Amino acid sequence: MSKLFLICLVALISHASTISARPIHRRSMMNSTDQPAPCRTGNPIDDCWRCDPDWETNRKVLADCAIGFGRNAIGGRDGEFYTVTSSGDDPKNPTQGTLRHAAIQDEPLWIIFDRDMTVQLKQELMMNSYKTIDGRGFNVEISNGPCVTIQGVTNIIIHGVYIHNCVPAGNGVVATGSHSYQLRGISDGDGISIFGARDIWVDHCALSNCRDGLIDVVSGSTGITISNNYMFDHNEAMLMGHSDDFLADKNMQVTIAFNYFGEGLVQRIPRCRHGYFHIVNNVYTGWKMYAIGGSANPTINSQGNVFIALDGDSTKEVTKRESPLGDEEWKSWNWRSDGDMLLNGARFVTSGNEGSESYVKASSMVARPASLLSSIMPSPGVLSCSIGQLC
Repeated sequence: MSKLFLICLVALISHASTISARPIHRRSMMNSTDQPAPCRTGNPIDDCWRCDPDWETNRKVLADCAIGFGRNAIGGRDGEFYTVTSSGDDPKNPTQGTLRHAAIQDEPLWIIFDRDMTVQLKQELMMNSYKTIDGRGFNVEISNGPCVTIQGVTNIIIHGVYIHNCVPAGNGVVATGSHSYQLRGISDGDGISIFGARDIWVDHCALSNCRDGLIDVVSGSTGITISNNYMFDHNEAMLMGHSDDFLADKNMQVTIAFNYFGEGLVQRIPRCRHGYFHIVNNVYTGWKMYAIGGSANPTINSQGNVFIALDGDSTKEVTKRESPLGDEEWKSWNWRSDGDMLLNGARFVTSGNEGSESYVKASSMVARPASLLSSIMPSPGVLSCSIGQLC
């Protein structure tokens, strides 16, 4: 964990009237050598597994720790371990021991690594169902190439990976299973693209500086939890929903919880279409345009978040709605702010109904008080886990 982060966050929450909007830098989190945080913090995900000094032996306990709409994601819990031993990549004929070879297998697998590793993919990584990518114990990065695509599959967990500088690729044949291939078009350059998938959990990752989105959830995806991540240095962070006309996204349910949205983020944290979105117990340390946006009547249930606006009058508004008919239309959309802490002049424009009955489909967990976030989320992003010690 980062002591600097804890000190800054406690100061932010405790002294709202004198808040400074200067960004808090947390890159040191990736290689911190500080002692582990107190074992139980009130973060239900971390409290489920981080108190076990034998976490390496018991890695699969993580699969029973998910919360929110992605709580049914079990990843590769019921399969064997697969150890990645090489950072190489052959998109069409992947070699055994590479991340791509592990990800496309037809059976459930819990994928781990044998050392620190930076994987530079040549084409997007097509995930097959029932897989966990678990970077704990080493510094694992996917960067400077196309990144992760979760398309038309189910039960994926991605944990403990730094994903950054992702770029488009395509117009090539890519393996999608043990004996299946696709001719892929040009990808968007997302960090993680979730497309027509369900039961997906992205936890304790760090994401930054990708060509398109950091995490995009589109085209009928649902049952998604995005938790404990650290996102920074990016324009359009998260898109939820394919388009205003894509009505299958009306069934989308996404939980965004315990994340730290750091310096250099501009907008789409997230930007939602249709569907139901529980945005709960996150820390926002400034946005250059807006934090939460949407169109096509999404339901936004914002609970127990800390929103810290940047200095400057143009960056105070948390929300942005896009509607061809203007406010006469969006005033009926159900967007509420319940127990959020709004600092340094941050403003959240609510609309629609405030009653809890209107947010049943956008409620996935019990929100903790925003004032407790300094203890609940002491170490978002990639954890510094040492074998034989509390993580």
